[in-house]
Amino acid sequence: MILVIDGHSYLYEMESLCDIFFPYEKVTAVYENGHEDSLLVYTGYKEENGAAHLHVSVKMEDRFEEKQGTFSLGEPDFERQCGLAMAVLLYDILVELTGYRPKWGVLIGVRPIKLLRKLTAEMGQSKAAEYFLNSLHVSQEKTALSVRTMQHEQPILAASKPESFSLYISIPFCPTRCAYCSFVAQSTEKTGKLIPQYVDLLCKELEYTAEVAKECNLRLETVYMGGGTPTTLNAQQLEQIIDTVNMNYDMSTCREFTVEAGRPDTITADKLQAMKERGITRISINPQTLNDEVLKLIGRDHTTQQTLDAFHLARAYGFDNINMDLIVGLAGDSVESFRNTLDGVVALHPESITVHTLALKRSSNINKNGKIHFINDGEGAGQMLDYVDTVLTKQNYIPYYLYRQSRMVGNLENTGWAKPGYENYYNVYIMDESHTILACGAGAVSKIKHPYKDELQRIFNFKFPYEYIDRYQEMLDRKEKVKSIYKQFLLSSAQSSN
Repeated sequence: MILVIDGHSYLYEMESLCDIFFPYEKVTAVYENGHEDSLLVYTGYKEENGAAHLHVSVKMEDRFEEKQGTFSLGEPDFERQCGLAMAVLLYDILVELTGYRPKWGVLIGVRPIKLLRKLTAEMGQSKAAEYFLNSLHVSQEKTALSVRTMQHEQPILAASKPESFSLYISIPFCPTRCAYCSFVAQSTEKTGKLIPQYVDLLCKELEYTAEVAKECNLRLETVYMGGGTPTTLNAQQLEQIIDTVNMNYDMSTCREFTVEAGRPDTITADKLQAMKERGITRISINPQTLNDEVLKLIGRDHTTQQTLDAFHLARAYGFDNINMDLIVGLAGDSVESFRNTLDGVVALHPESITVHTLALKRSSNINKNGKIHFINDGEGAGQMLDYVDTVLTKQNYIPYYLYRQSRMVGNLENTGWAKPGYENYYNVYIMDESHTILACGAGAVSKIKHPYKDELQRIFNFKFPYEYIDRYQEMLDRKEKVKSIYKQFLLSSAQSSN
């Protein structure tokens, strides 16, 4: 498709809306009119007589729709509001042409709850919700979900202090690569021989990072070991990593220590025992679906029975805080099948259930192997999430964090649900960017948060395990920057207070 940008700087907003309605069309942006294509979007801006004149049109096959609007040049926050006005014109046309109305309207941000919180601080909760509904065209149910999530996040955010930080540990290995996966994780068939050296170096990085945290006077709030699939490692390797954390960090202030066990086919008795004995407080066992046919389609080499067995085994080893991940919009799944999955998971009574909407990134195998259209699937995915809201609310789960990604089925969302008292603090902190995250391992990104401002800087580790191993010292040198960044932050705070 061709997107014409004529006289304005709202490329990001216009392109994002095109992606929502036509996620697998390649968008080619041009800056002059006169182009022809079977799918042509024109967005024009002209100033005349003290007003901005907006003109948007869409040609889709043999259909054509256009809308125009004017916007006063003297409006407060002109650039943002004018861009929103043009986005709404394009949104309205695309809804008419496709018959599809995304439940998040023109909202394209990753962190809608953070935006809602900001608006609530400026105008109050009821007016902020009205802005979601009327200005951003977010649906009633998604606005209500956002408000509920924001309210449940508040106590968790309040627990974070200026000196707080969380520790993330990356284990970028999996037994196999799932068809929808876009993470850096490597299959053990290809990179398993790197694991012993990787674990040794990771432990050295954890030790080094602990010293950095001490020098910056930081207080540990949460630890999260993710990936990949951490339980791809054997029990001795898990022990080595967890022992390194326990010996080098002040765990007296740590609220939770999560290991994302993930794949049920990697969970064994000796691994569970190793984690339990070393103070792991929360694990994830992620079926994604309880439909064995769908599991085969998406490349998950495990069965529903293995999920059930892994869950009961974890209970037998005393784990009383278990999360389970599900995905809506999977290839081959149906609304009825997903409902059966959710009912089956709820019957296990896990402490939390995280429901993701499938995001088909360009690097995923399922996207590389075929063109997939979202719009029809989006309706079904929306029904699945409606069922999630109904069932989990009745079962006394609460939504406590929410985020969105690009290229999601139906332009929907990911939501963490938990029984009260079992919310995962790390998930809230990483999504809200509330405090510093010091991250170790391949593909990990440290986010250094200013203690007193909404400002952060990122430090990137090398992406792949072989890079992490080959350029290890260079990566540690980057970590040294954490101290200088903190000094800079504290200096700027001191200067601004004088």
